[in-house]
Amino acid sequence: MDATPEASAPPTSPPAWGGATVTARAASTARWRSVRARPAHPRPPRAWLTPVAWCAALVYPFALYFVMRDGRGGFSAVTVVPLIVLTALVGALLRSRPLPALAVLLAGWAVARTQMQNSEIVYLQVLLGDLAVGYIAAVRPRRTSVVAAVLAFGAQLGTHLTSLGQTPARVVQLAAFIALATLAAWLAGDSVRERRAHAEALGARAAEQAVTAERLRIARELHDMIAHSIGVIAIQAGVGSRVIDTQPAEARNALATIEATSRETLAGLRRTLVALRSSAESHAPLDPAPGLADLDRLVASALDAGVRADVRLYGERRPLPADIDLAAFRILQEALTNVVRHAGTGECRVTIAYDADEVRVEVEDDGGGGLCAGTGYGIVGMRERVGLLHGRFTAGPRPEGGFRVSARLPVPESGAESVSASAVSVGR
Repeated sequence: MDATPEASAPPTSPPAWGGATVTARAASTARWRSVRARPAHPRPPRAWLTPVAWCAALVYPFALYFVMRDGRGGFSAVTVVPLIVLTALVGALLRSRPLPALAVLLAGWAVARTQMQNSEIVYLQVLLGDLAVGYIAAVRPRRTSVVAAVLAFGAQLGTHLTSLGQTPARVVQLAAFIALATLAAWLAGDSVRERRAHAEALGARAAEQAVTAERLRIARELHDMIAHSIGVIAIQAGVGSRVIDTQPAEARNALATIEATSRETLAGLRRTLVALRSSAESHAPLDPAPGLADLDRLVASALDAGVRADVRLYGERRPLPADIDLAAFRILQEALTNVVRHAGTGECRVTIAYDADEVRVEVEDDGGGGLCAGTGYGIVGMRERVGLLHGRFTAGPRPEGGFRVSARLPVPESGAESVSASAVSVGR
């Protein structure tokens, strides 16, 4: 694990579950591994791709001009292969800067048409432009994709009219062909975006329903288990307080009933907690709840799975309330699990920053994964956990590639003390 620790990890206390207070047990202090220091803001491994792509975009029209001019007698691999690479680099900009990248692509092929007028180049120009429009429609909002479609249609039609100079009937046919091709590409991309948005909405709705159903189930179980017993205890305590001076025997009976009822309730509550925790953690023992002090174990587990986590610590480490400490650990755990399962990369960056009134945790990767279709509720669970603590949570693709999960958890002024706090466990 690569880290720059500034202090030893504080002991943590186990959280309460479902709003019930549980006696805190101090967790053993975990020693952080000392390794060489890393720069505060190292350059991401794929940061070179964006400037290289923009350099390729600058030379793309000129490259097309000279390749088409020299290719009138035939093309060679020496000129075609670099042109394909330049086209791919320009296409890589479509996700982060769709309209400028599309403008460069259209301008390049407009320049190419001035040097070569054959039908193959015409179809290739329309094909590349419409593929770009379809991709933009699939990954960007509709207002951006509509502008892209109009830009592609106008540029292609203008290029063909200028270079061909056909009759009015031919112009109408050409305009209809380009319009239909552009519309078909836009509709295909937009339908992909709509299906993806619908699937995400269904997944979010299913996750919300699952969380609501689980909350209702737990609430019913706790009500059935505790409400009656607390009512009996309250009645017996009232009876005992009234007759303790005049009827000591009745008071002793009331106290005995209170003792028996409370013991029975505690036993039932303990069985419920053990059952819930065993089902969630594969029959794990009731050890103290994990926290940021256990991050080295989490990073070692990710390394065993093939992902090296570069951990960076900022600020002065200090004890955190148990619920915040547990939430931060669970968010890092879920984010690292997503990197291992979906990112398709061997490295990621973990940041933990202790600010004056909050603690920030963040996991970034440069892979090609992100939110995936499936039945898991990891992202929803993290968002719910942060929301319960009145924090801020973001998760999504990075403009330069990869995925980022970030959470800001507010720390109350008393958070510097080792306290016992309740935390609600959200199923994912």
